[in-house]
Amino acid sequence: MPGCIIGGVTYTSGTSETTAPCEVCQPAQNAAAWTPAVSGTSCGGGGTCNGGACTYSAYTVGRDPVGLAFDGTNIWTANLGSETVTKLVASTGAVVGTYTVGSAPVGTAPQAIAFDGMNIWVANGDDPGTVTKLLASTGAIVGAYSVGASPQGLVYDGTNMWVAGNTGTVTKLLATSGAVVGTYTVSADPVMTFDGTNVWVLSNAGSSPGTLTKFLASTGAVVGTYSVNVTDGAGVAMTFDGTNLWVSITGDDFGVVAKVLASTGATVGSYEGGGGGITFDGTNIWVVDGEDPDTVAKLLPNTGATVGTYSVGSSPSAILFAGANIWVANEGGSSVTKIAD
Repeated sequence: MPGCIIGGVTYTSGTSETTAPCEVCQPAQNAAAWTPAVSGTSCGGGGTCNGGACTYSAYTVGRDPVGLAFDGTNIWTANLGSETVTKLVASTGAVVGTYTVGSAPVGTAPQAIAFDGMNIWVANGDDPGTVTKLLASTGAIVGAYSVGASPQGLVYDGTNMWVAGNTGTVTKLLATSGAVVGTYTVSADPVMTFDGTNVWVLSNAGSSPGTLTKFLASTGAVVGTYSVNVTDGAGVAMTFDGTNLWVSITGDDFGVVAKVLASTGATVGSYEGGGGGITFDGTNIWVVDGEDPDTVAKLLPNTGATVGTYSVGSSPSAILFAGANIWVANEGGSSVTKIAD
C-alpha cells in the first residue's frame, strides 16, 4: 500500500499525525505532507475533525470565564466580565444556575473559584478585597469575608481556604466559618497549589528566579523556600502530580512549563508549551498552550513530552480535570470546552 514520506519519515496510508489526529497520511492527495481528515471523523476525546482540527463539545457560560471548579457533580465557572458564576451539570453541560457575586458588599470581578466539599468559594478580584462563599447545592450566598487586596487565587487544604492576593498577601481562612487564622506576606502576583500536606506559593512575578515558598498547611509555618527560573516571565498556574509541582510560566513571546521535585524544591525539567492554566488528570499533565493559540497540550509527566494538542475556544485561560473529562474555560469565547480524557 502506498504511503507518505513526511519530514524524512515514512508513514502508512491512513496514519494520523501523532499529536494532531485530524492530520492524516493520504498519498493520493499529498504524499509529502499531512492532509486534513474528512470532516466528521472521530478524533478521540469525544471530538470530531473539522478542517484538519479536532473540535469538542462547548457550552456557553457568562462573559470572560477565568476560573473553574468541580463539586463532584457540577462544573462551576467564575465569569470575570459578567461578574457571575455559572453552574453546569458535568455529564451534560446543561446550565442549572447563574449567580451574581458582583454586588456590594461581596465584591466584583470574580477571578478564581474553588470547592470545599460543601460550598463554592469565589475570589473577587476588585476591592474591597473579599471572597464569597455559596452553598453548592443551591447557589445561595452564605457569607462574604474580607481578605487581602485584589484576591486572585484559591486553594482548599481540606480544612482551610487559602486566598492569594496580587499585592503579595496570602490569607488562610477556616472554611467552616470564614474566620482568618493566618496572614502571610509573599511577593506580588502569587499562584498556589496544594500537595496534600503543604501549600506552595510562587511569587516574584516578572523577575527571575521566582520564589517558591512551601507552607505547612496545618500551621502556616514556612518549611522551605526555593528558586524557580521563570525566564523573565511570570508563573501563572501550578498543579501537583503526586511527586512533582508543575509550574506554567508565560512571557511576552514564550510559554514554558517547569517541573519541580516537591521533596527537595529542585527544578528537574523545563518544557515548551506552557503559559496558561495547568492540571493533572492522574496520568498526564494538561496545560493551556500560550505558544499555540486556542489550544491545550497533554504532556507525559516522566518526560514532559507533548503527546496531544487539542483545539478549544477563544483565548483559553483555566483548565480543570473533573473525574472523567478535561474542562477548559475560554475567556475570549464566553464558553467552556469539554474533552473526554
